[in-house]
Amino acid sequence: MGRVTERRRVIRIRDGAVSTRPDTLVAEEPLEIRLNGKPLAITMRTPGDDFALAAGFLVSEGVLGRADELANIVYCAGATQDGSNTYNVVDVTLAPGVPVPDITLERNVYTTSSCGLCGKASLDAVRTTARWPLADDLEDAGGSGSAVRIEPETLSVLPDRLRAAQRVFDRTGGLHAAALFSPDGELLDLREDVGRHNAVDKLVGRALQEGLLPLSGAVLMVSGRASFELAQKAVMAGIPVLAAVSAPSSLAVDLAAETGLTLVGFLRGTSMNVYAGEQRLALRTAVGGA
Repeated sequence: MGRVTERRRVIRIRDGAVSTRPDTLVAEEPLEIRLNGKPLAITMRTPGDDFALAAGFLVSEGVLGRADELANIVYCAGATQDGSNTYNVVDVTLAPGVPVPDITLERNVYTTSSCGLCGKASLDAVRTTARWPLADDLEDAGGSGSAVRIEPETLSVLPDRLRAAQRVFDRTGGLHAAALFSPDGELLDLREDVGRHNAVDKLVGRALQEGLLPLSGAVLMVSGRASFELAQKAVMAGIPVLAAVSAPSSLAVDLAAETGLTLVGFLRGTSMNVYAGEQRLALRTAVGGA
């Protein structure tokens, strides 16, 4: 199986001094996901947690929602012409009776490590396929219900806790991370990958395999920006809060507002912007605006 990191020779220049040295790089390899034997998608990812990645991808696509809907995931043997196994092709078998989506040439997708399925999904598609409506939870949070409530002070420490748990990033500086936290800031799980969307899929896939969906009591924290696709993945997994250290996209904000997702961006220290779902935050002053 491909390794998480690889070594390459580099020329290092520091203050005019030139030297050569080995450098540790994050590995990036393609993963083809097949569904019941038919090609469905190819994603560029860091090897590891491939079965969870495939399962999480199918959750975000609305194919899976419960552990018993998944029959099996295997690596495909003979993935190359000489019959060797590259461990870069997985086949997901659905349980009997689980609807198989229409797989056409137009439906086959290629994802990149930088942006995933750019522009593929729509607000309507997410709204109609999401199994666990977040808006109901949001209404409870605005009153005296038992829905997720989180302190801004708790959110402020999540980036540092995320960074402290990134083991491979320390060696490469080239990996994104996604983590699940409890509302009181406890780290529940963390995955790293060259693609932030893959890191989220690995988290969600592990939760599916362990029968933990929906993740209605979790906060999703991601390194980098909050794209539409990451907001989509949060909604499809029933995650009520998505926080990012960088900016969200306009479409991510639109999706959050329409589905009831709490979306926080530019989370850096005690500063943050709340773009939607502020009812879940325990704000101490009234929120006004122009």
